Amino acid sequence: MQPGTKPQSSWVILLCAWLMGFALESPLFCVPPVMHIITEELRLSYAQSGFIFSVPLIILAAIAIPSGALADRIGIRKAAGIGIIVIAAGSLLRGTATDFWTLLVFTCLYGVGLGLVLPNLPKLVGSWFPPQRIGFVTGLYTTGIVFGIALSVAITLPVVFPITNTFQGVFYIWTIPAVAAAIVWWIVVKEPQPGRRQSGPVGEVNRSSYRIWTSGSLWLVTILFFIINYVTFSWLGWAPQLMMDKGAPPALAALMASVMPWVSIPLAFAAPWASDRIGSRKLFLWPSFALFALVLVSAIYAPLSLGWAVVVVVGLAAGAQLPIILSFLPDLVPAGGIGRAGGMVMSIGYIGGLVGPWLGGYILDITGTLNLNLVILAGLSAVGIYLALRLPETGVRAGLRPSKTPH
Repeated sequence: MQPGTKPQSSWVILLCAWLMGFALESPLFCVPPVMHIITEELRLSYAQSGFIFSVPLIILAAIAIPSGALADRIGIRKAAGIGIIVIAAGSLLRGTATDFWTLLVFTCLYGVGLGLVLPNLPKLVGSWFPPQRIGFVTGLYTTGIVFGIALSVAITLPVVFPITNTFQGVFYIWTIPAVAAAIVWWIVVKEPQPGRRQSGPVGEVNRSSYRIWTSGSLWLVTILFFIINYVTFSWLGWAPQLMMDKGAPPALAALMASVMPWVSIPLAFAAPWASDRIGSRKLFLWPSFALFALVLVSAIYAPLSLGWAVVVVVGLAAGAQLPIILSFLPDLVPAGGIGRAGGMVMSIGYIGGLVGPWLGGYILDITGTLNLNLVILAGLSAVGIYLALRLPETGVRAGLRPSKTPH
């Protein structure tokens, strides 16, 4: 610890990261519960509705790498601080939308802010915490992301929408967390002092010069992140529609869909903590893909009475994936490259979050059912099992040897 640094400063930074995570995703995931209202009032197709939900992710994908490089250059505080202001502006302006195109433009602005903030949170963790706490700390701040998703999906239709009885009002209200996070971030967060970085790469990438585009391990992480986002965003985007197709009224369908992120919250904390304790990341990753594959196939045939069991199992499958995959970044990448590496992983990975809901809506327009989407999601999860098993083990207590993974 550097002279003059208060002992609790790292944990204050972690609290700010948690608030930032909550504010990032809650304005995005208020869309699925009111998607049927937006579709009707703006006369959208299902494909257009799915595109509106997922378009921030293509913006994130487009700017994640330059965003990470920007943070490496000007610092995390400035890069992410500008991003959260842009998120608040884009979220607020969505409430003025009167047609597909205006909603699209302001949603894209929101996506720019998302791209400035999200790729840099792993860099924040890697800069302020030692390697033996990376998984634990990543799990803590990602619970903010998951909690924001869960709360947004759960209360938007039954609680938030009735306040104004307009989807525009929903956007205004869900801008409040972003405004609060921006204020706290700019007041509290400081750049880590030089030399504070304590975590570092292991195995194959333990060297001073790290080339992100030629690391086989980083490409595995990137492809897995693509699959995670494709599956998760597709499920969250269309789970309310799936439950309505099985006979649930809209409010009940939204409530059922919200169970998935609620169930994920304890695992988002517990899985990375356990991975630190036993020294294994992979053990908490590939089984989640296996569980996803099984439950998504089961969802095709499950009646509404089993819908609650389906969403609970989906939550169990998804809970560990985000914090574990993000834990690989500070494990694998030297301090000066985390911004660029995080940008690469998220730039490509979040394309999955864009393609999944959009393709799901397109298939729903053509077939009138989500069954084919569920088969695709199960197939991708099966691919995830194989790729996760090929990752090098990076747990700091695992007695690592150099990986044979090509790079």
